[in-house]
Amino acid sequence: MINKTNMDNKKGLVLSSILLAIYAIAIVLFPIIGNAADFGVKTEKLLKAQSHKLFGIQKPLQESAPATSGAYRSEDQPASDQVLLAKRLKAEYVTRNAGNKTDMMVLWPGDKPTHLVTCVEGGREDLGLSKFNPSVQRIDLQTGAVATILRGMSRCDGIRTTPWNTILATEEAGDGRAYEIAMPLFTTESTVVDRATGEVSGSSAANVIQRTALPTMAWEGLTVLDSGVVIGGDELRPGTAEPDANGGAIFKFIPASPWNGVAGLENSPFALGTVYALQVTCREGRQQFGQGCEVGKATWVGPIEPLEARSHAEEMQATGYYRPEDLHTDPVFVAPESFPSAVRFCWANTGNEGAHNYAEVMCAIDLEPETGTVVDGDDRLVVVNRFIEGDMDFNSFDNLAFQPKTGNLYVIEDHPNGDVFACLPDGADRDIKSDGCIKIMSVKDSSAEPSGFTFSNDGKTAYVSIQHSNDDNMPDYDDYPTDDILKITGFKVK
Repeated sequence: MINKTNMDNKKGLVLSSILLAIYAIAIVLFPIIGNAADFGVKTEKLLKAQSHKLFGIQKPLQESAPATSGAYRSEDQPASDQVLLAKRLKAEYVTRNAGNKTDMMVLWPGDKPTHLVTCVEGGREDLGLSKFNPSVQRIDLQTGAVATILRGMSRCDGIRTTPWNTILATEEAGDGRAYEIAMPLFTTESTVVDRATGEVSGSSAANVIQRTALPTMAWEGLTVLDSGVVIGGDELRPGTAEPDANGGAIFKFIPASPWNGVAGLENSPFALGTVYALQVTCREGRQQFGQGCEVGKATWVGPIEPLEARSHAEEMQATGYYRPEDLHTDPVFVAPESFPSAVRFCWANTGNEGAHNYAEVMCAIDLEPETGTVVDGDDRLVVVNRFIEGDMDFNSFDNLAFQPKTGNLYVIEDHPNGDVFACLPDGADRDIKSDGCIKIMSVKDSSAEPSGFTFSNDGKTAYVSIQHSNDDNMPDYDDYPTDDILKITGFKVK
């Protein structure tokens, strides 16, 4: 006779064994199945698969360049050894003799460029033989020849051309000043003798003027509008002066007289004007500033005393950000009919990846950029929102570059083996953020980072500095260490 209880127990054991086996298989397969079903992963894969259509990039990078140690840079390296690139992008040297810590750069002249004009972010230093550190240089795009325009600035960083054919070069220092330079192809070996007074020496010293009407701050990103309005950020980390102190403010200079349409240093609107600072509110009907109010409706508060811009902005309750860096206007922004002079400008807040503050790109629309009047209540002319937020792979945002014609925003990381990401504009979807980003470049030298990324007028060529590399294997140029400037080709513009 068969014992039914024993049969039931055996069946139970078999069933339990089957369930345990299924559970074990599920544990092994879950990451694969989960990833395959993950909608975010699918979206990322779709973005990469369509990168040629969306970005003109044949195939984006999957990984960053591996870390290196010691002096990676050497005299016999090809340009391809400096960067890991997305498929069909090519690198070549413009020069290997740019001043060490070459940062932002502009093409000159704007219509048919023959040179790069660059900021060298080295500190003020007497090199001997009556020669100071190179601060502003020009680099011939055909020959790579490097010449120094201006010496003796402290950490030249932000640099822009103006509509009246001058260069605005600024310092990223706590007491950073702004210098306007005329005829940059013919101004050579001028020197800032005294940063406090703005005295400049040299045979072409008359072509260089310190602009004291602009704010004194740690200049980084800035934009110059056709009217002469300047919008720029103070590259200040929160808690720098004392614990819990605010980060850097965004400032706007409005000239007393807008540019008159005539070229030349003598017609610059930078001579006289008023400075304001951005103040954001996040409450309806009344002002609410400070913590939790970095996005929302905003206004410009002021006037701000230019020489005391940082402390005065704090007193005026301006909004602070985490190290505002590069800043540009959006070239494809279409102003509304009711505000035809409106502009959209975007800037990077670097954050701190070690604290898991992965950086962000903020964008603001200023409906009347020539206006700095303080307003009350909801009658505000500026709106600020986040456009890109960083992550564990994409962080420490520094330089920005809008690609001409496409409106794609290229974001450059500020850390060793830094990457460059290309980001789409916001489309017709519900959100107000970039529709997605892909990795297109990674610096191979762990002692260096990418900086100064800028596009040619047609958007098909980019220039980038491989900044502050270990130069133990490299000779000095003009009694100063050097950086490589690369030309990157192969971008498709659709």
